[in-house]
Amino acid sequence: MSSLALAVRDSSTMLRRNLLHARRYPSLTLNLLLTPVMLLLLFVYIFGDVMSAGIGGTDRADYIAYIVPGILLMTIGSTTIGTAVSVSTDMTEGIIARFRTMAIHRGSVLVGHVVGSVIQCVMSLVLVGAVGVAIGFRSTDATVLEWLAAFGLLVFFAMALTWVAVGMGLISPNAEAAGNNAMPMILLPLLSSAFIPVDTMPGWFRPIAEYQPFTPAIETLRGLLLGSEIGNNGWIAIAWCLGLTVLGYFWSKAKFNNDPK
Repeated sequence: MSSLALAVRDSSTMLRRNLLHARRYPSLTLNLLLTPVMLLLLFVYIFGDVMSAGIGGTDRADYIAYIVPGILLMTIGSTTIGTAVSVSTDMTEGIIARFRTMAIHRGSVLVGHVVGSVIQCVMSLVLVGAVGVAIGFRSTDATVLEWLAAFGLLVFFAMALTWVAVGMGLISPNAEAAGNNAMPMILLPLLSSAFIPVDTMPGWFRPIAEYQPFTPAIETLRGLLLGSEIGNNGWIAIAWCLGLTVLGYFWSKAKFNNDPK
């Protein structure tokens, strides 16, 4: 078999392994998934009317339309925390040392984690999106092309954050530390335009919300699904995704290829 065929075969094996682990131990994924769902329900049903007035809306339905794109991006960040924990667990429990002695493609372990995490992200997005639709979210003006673009952005963003989460898992001494190191994945959306517009924030705080990956991705997703103005956010979101993917990939590859002493 060619080296490419071997890499694909071994990566597929590692993907099946990670999906089986996720199926057998779903508690971590469910716990991480509950965070965006609970925030969605909290902000819609407890603060919905007040927050709607704050963004210039007339009722809770306006705020549902505003918040769902941000919650979808938060779901990706939350899910990738599980990736960091899973990678750290593999590194500290000895299975990676066993893999190093076997005739398998070296990068297949990381590829299996990344592809498995992206698949879990997509499944989580479907569940959170279904909750959003159930409570009133509608995107009647989006074309098929815009829906495809929105899906592509979500998958690209999930891959970017997953590679970063893999790197965080590799540098963590244990699973608990990996979860703590990956906490910015879920904290950054709280400091973005997910819940309120950036221009309503205090002047000193706006740079924190503007110059980070979540805000341009959220604004792009809103534009695609709701027809709002995208401006330069689309290109900025793509640049962030590409930069984080490249950074996370080379960081993870370098850390993983460092043989333990």
